[in-house]
Amino acid sequence: MSGILKRVRDITMATLNERLDKVEDPVRLIDQFLMRTRHDINEADRLYQQYVMHANQMRNQMNQAQELCSRREQQAMLALKAGEEFAAKIALQEKLMHEDKVQQYSELYEKSKDAILELEEQLNMLKSEYQAVYDKRQYYIARMQTVRLQQQMNERFGQYGVGQVDSMFRRLEDRVSGMEWETQGIQDVRRMSGQTMGNINPERDMALKREMERLKQKLDSAKE
Repeated sequence: MSGILKRVRDITMATLNERLDKVEDPVRLIDQFLMRTRHDINEADRLYQQYVMHANQMRNQMNQAQELCSRREQQAMLALKAGEEFAAKIALQEKLMHEDKVQQYSELYEKSKDAILELEEQLNMLKSEYQAVYDKRQYYIARMQTVRLQQQMNERFGQYGVGQVDSMFRRLEDRVSGMEWETQGIQDVRRMSGQTMGNINPERDMALKREMERLKQKLDSAKE
């Protein structure tokens, strides 16, 4: 029974190792494996308890047969002392029969003990395997949670950065510089106009008036 159990576990481990890298949800596969392993541990534990009970029964049968052997030998001795050889012979025959039982139950008891030791080894293997896979499960869940949190952080804050801040302020800088340039240009024109008007001499002023008068007359003639 324990040999079959071991073969089943070996096949299960091989299947897990082969499929773990191929499935989309490895945690679900691991959970299925853990559930199966827990079931096997419970089955192995029940089988272990049955073997322990069976071994105790074989030991009791062996001890009982040994006790009967000693008792029949004592009875044979008493019968011989009393001169009853026939009774002594029957007691010795029963002793030999119980000696056979001692041998038989002793062999069964030894086999049961060997099976118990094998089952103990299997149980320890299953429990160690279960714990190792469970620890790996917890570790990979923690890693996947870390990855998910990192992805969320990248999605939420990935749009911000020094480069984007520089780009945003660069555009603002260009806009402000344009406004400053436009304002400064208007101021320069006004300043130049003021300087030009202030530097006109009297002769130039008379020429300017004559020119203005000529243009007005020209406009009036065009209207007629």
